[in-house]
Amino acid sequence: MSSPEPIVRAARNDAAAPLTIAVTGAADGVGALFTERIAAVPGVRRVLALDERPGDTEDVEWHTLDVRDPAIADRLRGDGESPPVDVVVHLALDLGLDSDPAARSAYNVRGTQTVLTAAAAAGVRRVVLCTSAMVYGALADNDVPLSEDAELRATADAGGVDDLLEIERLAERAPHAHPGLTVTVLRPAVLVGGGADTTLTRYFESPRLLVVAGSQPRWQFCHVDDLVSALEYAALGLVEGPVSVGCDGWLEQDEVEELSDIRRMELPSAVALGAASRLHRLGLTPSPAGDLAYTMHPWVVSGSRLHAAGWRPRWSNEDVLAALLDEVAGRHTVAGRRLGAKDAATTLGAAGATVALVGTAALV
Repeated sequence: MSSPEPIVRAARNDAAAPLTIAVTGAADGVGALFTERIAAVPGVRRVLALDERPGDTEDVEWHTLDVRDPAIADRLRGDGESPPVDVVVHLALDLGLDSDPAARSAYNVRGTQTVLTAAAAAGVRRVVLCTSAMVYGALADNDVPLSEDAELRATADAGGVDDLLEIERLAERAPHAHPGLTVTVLRPAVLVGGGADTTLTRYFESPRLLVVAGSQPRWQFCHVDDLVSALEYAALGLVEGPVSVGCDGWLEQDEVEELSDIRRMELPSAVALGAASRLHRLGLTPSPAGDLAYTMHPWVVSGSRLHAAGWRPRWSNEDVLAALLDEVAGRHTVAGRRLGAKDAATTLGAAGATVALVGTAALV
């Protein structure tokens, strides 16, 4: 990626009191990157970093706890010497492909519920949550791009989306249950970087790009750097409401194949969905068949609220795809299942992609 222009930030009210910001999930991934960034922002006087273990970011206050513990409210209230927290940015989510679904949901939903309740009890003014643009659903009749206020038409058929939809419902209800509390939800497109490992990033680890016949996918990415800068806007109150985040525009499937230099494997819809369903039911792949919809139909977002606030993405879709391909180089995934070195040597050896695809068919 070429050196980007600096982000143009909307002006802040210099007369406003300095902010105290708490970040959950601050030790890893997006949480760690955001904690480091927000700690350096002028006008932020204090950052509480909350996680189950201390991270590496300096000049912040580390507190080790589980976000499902109601005692988090005590951390947010402050004391005689420390001011109360003004903003909570909740980034403690488990979206791992290999996580137990029941345990993952218990952590994600209960954690968000506890954070919202604790924030209200402690007098926090604003909570920032992060879900995904996947909550809009991937459907053939989606507008391109989708407005932020578009109906959330996703279903629980895709992995982890049920948790995200429940988080969205909690976010919608919280201001009514707790007057005075503002909740902002960020919905990034396909996230790349910061350790993101999803069905959609693994799509580019396959020897062939699966294309369902008759589908018209459009690809829009979001680099973690842009998500972190968007989270800053939300934390500082420069943007509110549901906020979508992504690169400007999108890539057609043909452009993705040309840029990635990975050829397609086209299958009829019934065959692709049937195979995906059987493989998942047999426990051979981490992804349910519903995930395929996000590679078949558009779910491109506009990012209009951030743009109106003066925010611009630093990364283009082409640059993010190139970064993703560099990141996954050397990894081998078949039908969403990442193969180890021994598996890869066996499966992707002499005949390469052909053997992998035949092997997948044999598993079905």
